[in-house]
Amino acid sequence: MDRRRIFIFSGIILAILVSVLLFSSAEDHETLITTQVRRGPFDVRIFSSGQLESENSQNIDAPEKMKDRSLRIYELSITDLIEEGTLVDSGDYVATLDHKAVEEQLKTVQDEMEKTLTELQDAKIDSNLTLSNQRDQIVNTVLELEEKKIEMEQSIYESPAIQQKKKMDYDKAARKYEQEKKALELKTQQQANNVNRRFINYRQLQEREKGLQELFNSLVIYAPKSGILTYMKYPWGEIVSVGSMISMYRGTIAKIPDMSNLISRTFINEIDISKVKQGQQVEIGIDAFPEKKLTGEVVSMANVGQAMPNSDAKVFEVKIKIFDKDEDLKPAMTTSNIIFAGTYSDTLFIPSDAVFRNDSLQYVYVKERSMRKQIVSLGDQNENFILVKEGLKEGEEICLVEPSGSLEMKFEGLDIYDRMKQQAEEEQKLAEQEREKYKNNGATMEAPSGMPPGVTIRK
Repeated sequence: MDRRRIFIFSGIILAILVSVLLFSSAEDHETLITTQVRRGPFDVRIFSSGQLESENSQNIDAPEKMKDRSLRIYELSITDLIEEGTLVDSGDYVATLDHKAVEEQLKTVQDEMEKTLTELQDAKIDSNLTLSNQRDQIVNTVLELEEKKIEMEQSIYESPAIQQKKKMDYDKAARKYEQEKKALELKTQQQANNVNRRFINYRQLQEREKGLQELFNSLVIYAPKSGILTYMKYPWGEIVSVGSMISMYRGTIAKIPDMSNLISRTFINEIDISKVKQGQQVEIGIDAFPEKKLTGEVVSMANVGQAMPNSDAKVFEVKIKIFDKDEDLKPAMTTSNIIFAGTYSDTLFIPSDAVFRNDSLQYVYVKERSMRKQIVSLGDQNENFILVKEGLKEGEEICLVEPSGSLEMKFEGLDIYDRMKQQAEEEQKLAEQEREKYKNNGATMEAPSGMPPGVTIRK
């Protein structure tokens, strides 16, 4: 009986051991997913999303009269605007700007005109009174001068002293007469200037009222041509809509794009922008029509980057000319762009998922008789694969997931890391020298090509 129990117990133990071994083998087989290092042609492709825009659009602007500074209307709100995407014909209604703001200015100007007109009339009356008084004083001075002249002529029978005094009185009256005549001339000019100044103020108010009336009559906006209406979109993200403020500096309300001449406007991150060149071929997909594939090429790139909203990342605007014509395309449709930045005719590459990184190293796990943790030097990449410059050979088997015990493995290929580090230091030193040269000489730094040797740019 005891021997039988021993056999049964031993069988249970053996079954457990076999199960553990089988489970462990299945688990290893399941987790160690591998692939091989491949050699062949390699396309460098940059993926980005963008939106359709017309290269040539007809702007629908605020009334030209808003640019007249004398009207003192610096901005107006949009009180009504037809729906974006509406097909309009030439002369169709588009939008209405705020009439109330112009009405208030008109009322203010009309009140000022009444006040200025009253002041002008008062100035004319004051002028007449002042000049009339001055003329009366001249008449009195003339009479006084005649009186002094008679007294001087009659003094010939008096003593020399009296004769001298009469002559002095006459001279004094003559000077007073000349002074009064001069004063009349000056007061006439003064009063004329005063009246003229009030008249100029009144005329300016009249012209301003006329301009405001013209502006008031042009606050209803109509389409200048037929087409699909799109709202004005500013680079910083603002879209014109009902309630938006229109000013002399930002006077465009909407656009009517020319759908026969389209571009895709996209933004490329600062890491990939050095790979983008004018003339590169682009494959363009339309998110609304997944079956459609269009062709195009890069036509322009921004020289200055801009910050992404709520992020420290910088992006550069890139415009892609679309060659194909399609009646289904509409403004602002989202595009999926694939920029063919270059082609390597013969190179090593591996899946991006096979590369692992820490703070300073990038490495792969090479499966041989024993697992090897290999440091690699990498190059350009596309959506799935990445180039291998150094550290691997064609046909080697690498893991797509980290194997068990990877933390205890030692790195191999530290010499590759040393060379990468030395190259980075040399590049940094060269960049500092170029910056110093630019600072000292004021010379323009040559832009690096950004493309490694052996790359053929697709035109």
